[in-house]
Amino acid sequence: MGSRRSIKFNLAASWLSHAVGIAVAVFLMPYVLHIVGDEAYGTWIFIHAVAGYGGFLYLGFGQSICRYVADYYERQLWDKLNEVVSIMFFIYVGMGALGFLIAAGVAWLAPNVKSWGGQSTEEIQLVILILGLEFFLGMATSVFGGILIGMERFDLERGLQLIAGLVRLILTVTFLSQRWSLLTLSLVFLAVTLVEHLGHLVLAFVKLPTLSIRLRHFRLSTLKEFTSFSSYAWLNMISAQLIDCTDTVIIGCILGAKATVPYHIAQRLCRFIAAPILQIGEVLMPRAGALSSLSKDRELQRLVTKGLGISFLLITAFFIGGSFFGSMLITTWIGSGYTQSHVLLIVLLATQIIATPINIVRSVLFGMGHVKRQSLLFLAEALLNVVLSLVLIGPFGLMGVALGTAIPVVVIELGLLAPYALRTLQLEFRDLIRQALGPQILALSGLLAYSLLVDRLYPVDDNWLNLITITIGGGAVLGVGWLASSALERRYRFLEYTKTAPVP
Repeated sequence: MGSRRSIKFNLAASWLSHAVGIAVAVFLMPYVLHIVGDEAYGTWIFIHAVAGYGGFLYLGFGQSICRYVADYYERQLWDKLNEVVSIMFFIYVGMGALGFLIAAGVAWLAPNVKSWGGQSTEEIQLVILILGLEFFLGMATSVFGGILIGMERFDLERGLQLIAGLVRLILTVTFLSQRWSLLTLSLVFLAVTLVEHLGHLVLAFVKLPTLSIRLRHFRLSTLKEFTSFSSYAWLNMISAQLIDCTDTVIIGCILGAKATVPYHIAQRLCRFIAAPILQIGEVLMPRAGALSSLSKDRELQRLVTKGLGISFLLITAFFIGGSFFGSMLITTWIGSGYTQSHVLLIVLLATQIIATPINIVRSVLFGMGHVKRQSLLFLAEALLNVVLSLVLIGPFGLMGVALGTAIPVVVIELGLLAPYALRTLQLEFRDLIRQALGPQILALSGLLAYSLLVDRLYPVDDNWLNLITITIGGGAVLGVGWLASSALERRYRFLEYTKTAPVP
């Protein structure tokens, strides 16, 4: 039987996998862009954004399986665990088949679209069919990745992500050329999906010997319990897909596929930065479910404040660095000619200062089983995002789309979701400031002073050596500031304890 890993170990595994993923993507994105050109790459981004709506067919079961597996694995209820996993597997096989049929229909209608960025219609049709097949295979086997996460075996799940990223790098560099470039990319994605998800399948059965997927495990009562919870998780997924994909689709439909490239550069950088921080929430979710089921409220509150503090520190630090040196990064990484991407990056990173810490709280609430209200609020945010992007893209172009993403985050997440979460977790706002956000100010102030000093007094050329040197220096300043702040916090707690401790 696989054993649970510590939160620190799971975070380390997640961040290592993400670091390798970033390294691969940092190399591959400009490599692919320069080989295929802006027009073809914009078409690839647009097709993938449309394909992203296939996530609606996951029905919210992805997060739910993690929660239920964590609960039943903790209590060793193997029959209930097998019932939930079997239900999800057979439903996902059906939904995956439906997704492939939808892709086949889209491929059949593809010739009716007037322009595909200079790509042949036959290639576009093949790409759509292959992506549909990738979706079917990935969806049918995704349950096994959820099992590993529910068991808190992030080391195994993230390790397979790492291997898949390296396979994508090798296949892309080996086979990509300007001719049939989109077809090659789609075949690479199919191969990577097979490697990653078949690995999940094997490891799930190895680490959970009691696992059994059979039609006889299908129980109507379990299905009702599962779907009543998953329906709100589905709303979460719909909202996330609307936010992630709709910006690109709106830009592609209104401004053309080529116009998606500068926005995609900023959006991709923002995702690179936010993804490892969001993984804090993924790691905390099953642990929050276990603590909630055992009514360990104080431990749960400490878990939340630590997660919030770390996420706020990291995302704000990246915002400071991106504001000063984002232009250098984009020019060094992609090349000149994408100056608008830097401004878009600043707006999107500013949005993440709110969105990323609150996402940590959302994951904890989900693990506790509080899904209804936060799901409805998240859906309202996504719909407002779509409406504002459509309204603002006309007068403001790409910046209007970025503002269409930022405004709903401030209104919904900061204005409505945050107060609800604090009430649910029985946390006072002043305690949140004192325990989670306040201790990060010293480190962030030091990083801001360092960035100002480098930017004003030591102008440097746009190259990787200078960029890496500046990043290492900023990380050192941030680390020293955080350690100093932690030492002061421990000293303060010690003094408070000595004041209240009984005299022997």
